[in-house]
Amino acid sequence: MTWIAVTAKPDLTGLPGSNVLQQLVNGAEAWALAVALIGTFVGAALWAVASHAHNPHYAARGRMAAVISAGAALVIGSGPGLVNFFEHLGTTAK
Repeated sequence: MTWIAVTAKPDLTGLPGSNVLQQLVNGAEAWALAVALIGTFVGAALWAVASHAHNPHYAARGRMAAVISAGAALVIGSGPGLVNFFEHLGTTAK
């Protein structure tokens, strides 16, 4: 039995409308980063005001919101690099 090797090479220009898809990805990443930044600002403000008002419950909520928003920005920013890393790792599998 003869096996036929299957190959795939990602090419952003391979299909019509690929440039529109790239623009959508870039725009979605920009919006996601903007939302994460707003979340960080709101969380930090809540943390500061609640700490000043001696309200530990809301201070903890604000701190958590700031940390989660900062983590989300880290994941959003590193997303393309992670996808490329695992795609490259996948091409080395035999």
